[in-house]
Amino acid sequence: MKRSLAFFAAAAVIPFHPLVAQDAPPLRPAAPEDEEKTTSLGRQYEGIVNIECNTLEVDYRTPWNPATPGGGSGTGFLIAENLFMTNAHVVSDASRLIIRKVGDPTPYRARVKHVAHDCDLALLELVAPAAAFSTVEPLKIADAVPKLDTTVKVVGFPIGGERISVTRGVVSRVDYQEYTHSGADQHLAIQIDAAVNPGNSGGPVLQDGMVVGVAFQGYSGDVAQNTSYMIPTPVMRRFLKDVEDGKYDRYVDLSITHFPLMNPAQRKALGLPVDGDLGVMVASVDSEGSCGGILKTGDVILEIDGHAVEANGSIDIDGEQMELAEAVERKFAGDKLSMKILRDRKEETVEITLKGASHYLMQANRYEQQPQYVMFAGLVFQPLEKPLMAAATATSLRTRYWFQYFTTDELYREKPQPVILTNVLPGEINTWLREYSGQIVEEINGVKISRLKDVTDAFQKENGTEFHLIRLAGEGRPLVLSRKEAAAAQPRLLEQYGVGASAYIE
Repeated sequence: MKRSLAFFAAAAVIPFHPLVAQDAPPLRPAAPEDEEKTTSLGRQYEGIVNIECNTLEVDYRTPWNPATPGGGSGTGFLIAENLFMTNAHVVSDASRLIIRKVGDPTPYRARVKHVAHDCDLALLELVAPAAAFSTVEPLKIADAVPKLDTTVKVVGFPIGGERISVTRGVVSRVDYQEYTHSGADQHLAIQIDAAVNPGNSGGPVLQDGMVVGVAFQGYSGDVAQNTSYMIPTPVMRRFLKDVEDGKYDRYVDLSITHFPLMNPAQRKALGLPVDGDLGVMVASVDSEGSCGGILKTGDVILEIDGHAVEANGSIDIDGEQMELAEAVERKFAGDKLSMKILRDRKEETVEITLKGASHYLMQANRYEQQPQYVMFAGLVFQPLEKPLMAAATATSLRTRYWFQYFTTDELYREKPQPVILTNVLPGEINTWLREYSGQIVEEINGVKISRLKDVTDAFQKENGTEFHLIRLAGEGRPLVLSRKEAAAAQPRLLEQYGVGASAYIE
């Protein structure tokens, strides 16, 4: 369930970046204890750097246009020789990266070595290793998650000044939260009451001289001031483990939904002790996910890898109550886990081989990708995905349904890449067709459209008539274009609207 308060990712961006809240509170004077001057820091913060990022950002409403320049800044920290950790959202869509060392005005060119958009982490390296960092001691990452009601320090380069800043706060919650950067992933996150402002993103959160997290997001507005979040060490260590083979493979997932079993009558009906406190019921199983063909709706999960599953869906890991998904969060594709379940009132033990799910990415934000499209006779076709929905609000209830329930209703089995008629660039050939934009494309010239490439193939197909027939989901009559007139209009419309190529398909 999404929270009503908006999250912002704490990167300082100039000009405005969509991840930074427009209604962010005005700057307030820092308390004397909040900011420590570089001259008094000694060498303890030498490994913490300022990151300047020039970006190229695309517009899904005009996918053929060149990307527009932007930029911003954040924080990073040295974790090994010529290896800096930061947030993915600090360096996403980067065209140029500069690292600046504390007390050193020299700009050092950097590049992204690995990026994980699903957990908002990235690793950078200097293009040319610099002597200035040869004596800098990397920051050490702690093994444990900080305990509740303990103090941490957030170090970085937030807006409001050029010097490094240190704020202190208390760990107030260990919970699962949506990671704003992807907009579709939830992982372990630690809430702190230290101020995390734009520019702090990617900076280390320290406790007893060790890194216990990476500052990455907070609430916007005035409702929850000084409520911020950090990415904890289990997520950091999993990312570092994942990229050891030179590439990032993303998270695995059980691909199920479940609900708690607190109701005595329901527990009795399932054959569970009425006064017991263990077990959650499986509500749905993704047939192509890790548990597909193994778990069934109505199964009760009692244990995961030896961890008892509480009736509220939590498990105990390292003395902390966490969401049961944490038993999977630290694993990788191909890993196995055992699960004790209750099925038809009988206990069973099943083995799950974990794998990732790609179809949910349709509902995730995209970065470092050129938007795909096909333009034919002024009709613009694009795959349904989150950046498109954000750029142009869909009024079609059917299109919104496909986006919202693409994964849960397994709509991807029918159309792995739904295609939308997103726009009609006016011309004589397409008069009266603009009202059909925003609709899902069902068929073109008798070819079923299940992905964008089908569109170009379909327009090249002869259908025995002198017309192109385009059928949209829910529309009784097809859209009709003259083949001869469409062929003549195509180069004219490409030139008129500055469309350099008729299609871009990955």
